[in-house]
Amino acid sequence: MGENKVIPIQDLIYEIRGHKVMLDSDLANLYAVEVKRLNEAVKRNIKRFPDDFMFRLTKDEFAKVVTNCDHLQKQKFRPTLPFAFTEQGVTMLAAVLNSQKAIDVNIQIMRAFIQLRNYVFSNDTLYEQIGDLRKLLMLYIEKNDKRINDIIIALNNLIEKPKESKIIGFRPNKK
Repeated sequence: MGENKVIPIQDLIYEIRGHKVMLDSDLANLYAVEVKRLNEAVKRNIKRFPDDFMFRLTKDEFAKVVTNCDHLQKQKFRPTLPFAFTEQGVTMLAAVLNSQKAIDVNIQIMRAFIQLRNYVFSNDTLYEQIGDLRKLLMLYIEKNDKRINDIIIALNNLIEKPKESKIIGFRPNKK
């Protein structure tokens, strides 16, 4: 059998569809359960996993992740596409599995997510860039709010009933 290399939890967190997620196979490995059993527990409690907590990867997304992660090479030909769990989904998963191992591992995973978040805010350059983007967005909104307001006023003027006006000028007698 091959050597079991310990992979830091931070390296098991991927960005997919704009979310930081962990795959079902990595979570099953950490929780010391079979992937099949983990997914069965999820399916039994599917109401606890809305789309922002968990989603199934597409073939292209999975192929991209496998290409970038050596430890997933054996997963390449699995019969079903993996589930990806967001931070909230991982938290819910620990509640569904409800074992001491799941609780201990979940605490480590939450700390890894927090470290990633803290890294973003501790990196001064990145923090400044986020601030600059926020300012640009606010300026854009202010400009467009003015334009949108002008459009609303123009539309309101168009739909108002015309006021009765006095006819000015010569009117022939109608007799």
